[in-house]
Amino acid sequence: EGLLMHDGYLFEGTGRYDQSRLLKTDLETGEAIQTHKLDPRYFGEGITILQDHIFQLTYKSNIGFVYDKNNFEMIKVFHYPTEGWGMTTDGDELIMSNGSAALVFLDPKTLQQKRHITVSDDISEIGFLNELEYVNGEVFANVWQTNLIARISPKTGKVNGWIDLTGINPDPKKLKYPYVLNGIAFNKKSGHLLVTGKCWPELYEIVLVPKKKRDNSPLIDPK
Repeated sequence: EGLLMHDGYLFEGTGRYDQSRLLKTDLETGEAIQTHKLDPRYFGEGITILQDHIFQLTYKSNIGFVYDKNNFEMIKVFHYPTEGWGMTTDGDELIMSNGSAALVFLDPKTLQQKRHITVSDDISEIGFLNELEYVNGEVFANVWQTNLIARISPKTGKVNGWIDLTGINPDPKKLKYPYVLNGIAFNKKSGHLLVTGKCWPELYEIVLVPKKKRDNSPLIDPK
């Protein structure tokens, strides 16, 4: 549900009731070197790290958690009025999705909403925004149950382009709803993206390359 790279480690927030966890993983070995299990009543969702804190959303409980980044000790609980889906940060504010076309910006100290934007392209609003990652001044967002990641301006909500991950699913016959594409992490050291899906057995490191345009849509393919 949540995926990010920080200080050379992969951090994950997993979902499902009675199975949700927060993990810190060695990317080279796949070994979880630190873990925290959520209470069985919570379905874990998106995570992000800002300064020394980890922020984690839950799906339908309207509750989020703040942890100490170093030891996973819980610091506080916060509340929000919608479902919780994806989360990221631009370094100043927290940015969350809730399954709609909105991105909500939170004050990391008070955890109160400061503003929101509606995401749209040239045709319509883009709903079902899910897992988020902040990459070089844009918000990357999985669009739920599609193979697309939207590249969004955090100032205007305008979709600047699309990343098309069609074909990356390792086993489409088995890995179908609800085991869909969901997970974006940016490796600042390499400049590459890490992507995966719900319960997928692999994590993919990809390089983005321009796609030849057949129309006016600025699609990008994984290499």
